[in-house]
Amino acid sequence: MEVLDIHKSIRIDGDIQVPGDKSISHRAVILGSIANGITRIENFLDGEDCMRTVEAFRLLGVSITKENNCLEIHGNGKNALQEPSEPIYFGNSGTTARLMLGLLAGLSFSTVVYGDKSLSSRPMDRVLKPLKAMGVQSIGRKEAGYLPLALRGGDLHGITYEMPVNSAQVKSALLLAGLGATGVTKVIERYRTRNHTENMLKAFGANISVNGKEIEIDSSRSLSATDVFVPGDISSAAFLLSAAAIIPESSLMIRNVGINDTRAGFLDVLIQMGSKIEVTNKKTISGEPIGDIKITNAPLSGIIIEGDLVPRLIDEIPIIALLATQAEGKTIIRDAEELRVKETDRIQAIVDVLSRLGANIEATDDGMIIEGKTSLNGGEVRSYDDHRIAMMVVVASLISEDHVIIDDLSSISISYPGFMNDLQTLVGK
Repeated sequence: MEVLDIHKSIRIDGDIQVPGDKSISHRAVILGSIANGITRIENFLDGEDCMRTVEAFRLLGVSITKENNCLEIHGNGKNALQEPSEPIYFGNSGTTARLMLGLLAGLSFSTVVYGDKSLSSRPMDRVLKPLKAMGVQSIGRKEAGYLPLALRGGDLHGITYEMPVNSAQVKSALLLAGLGATGVTKVIERYRTRNHTENMLKAFGANISVNGKEIEIDSSRSLSATDVFVPGDISSAAFLLSAAAIIPESSLMIRNVGINDTRAGFLDVLIQMGSKIEVTNKKTISGEPIGDIKITNAPLSGIIIEGDLVPRLIDEIPIIALLATQAEGKTIIRDAEELRVKETDRIQAIVDVLSRLGANIEATDDGMIIEGKTSLNGGEVRSYDDHRIAMMVVVASLISEDHVIIDDLSSISISYPGFMNDLQTLVGK
């Protein structure tokens, strides 16, 4: 167990940058590895998850070098990828697993893939069902619904697929499979999910078209290498912004953060709850909108979060739940059933952790109900080996009346290796 002794902070104050966006870093590695030419990725997130994607492509024969937070990828096109001589390990990275399944489906060789205990309990059938309809062959546990899996790719044909779940990972897997399929692959979303894959496919020269919630792609164009700048991850920034939102007299500037509208729902929630938010220095780099975000502490009020807003902030719901404990009135979160199949059942994990700390919160089938404003008392909690739960607990410790004791903080390195150092700089102790 670890005792977090930075509880009850006086204020958050500072000017900082957060690490590169995890979602964009994954996608840049994937597309750079199947493009022709040299792709340079600046501000790459070298957390554990993204490095799993790098190692996967090294096993597929791609030359990737790394210096600090810059990657250089020497790609020779998708058809130059080689059958790996050993199984590919995805660790705990659901993004690596689901996106790579889509890409591997279009390659004409066999691959065995596996993950750690947590990833092996997360469903892959949501990806494999449409991939099987496109022609991939797979063998694995529970009718190939879970890792480990053996795949035989190639000979794919395009399909039209109406998404039954709100998942950018599933959508991205099908678009990557479409790069290796005959005909057109068409994906129809219920709600718009993060569109980093579509943006990056365009930047690399793919034949892709987006019309509202309908995306079409085919294999008629080879990808060409391009340089990519990865903006700061808004999901990582959310934890620091939330600390400033709930600690009186706080003021915080975070620079060069990705503010893509399909990801920026967290900022909309902060504003609806009453936070004072300014976004300045807006620009677009590598097809992604970027800006500097300033937050000044202000009283918060409970709100309802539901519908098409949820896919735009799905990864931020743990920290939003903590915000809600410090807001006056009731906050209701609906339509977030996707949280049940994250690194853990995040709905249950959030409710368990915050309840142990003294919050008034209850789980529903697709979300939760939080009554505020509530003082947090401290206590012993689990991280559930989930980086976003662990960071939520650390922020909660800043406003708790007593010590917060957590079993493990190591999962934070998945998305924000320097989180504790940055936070301690901002709290000044």
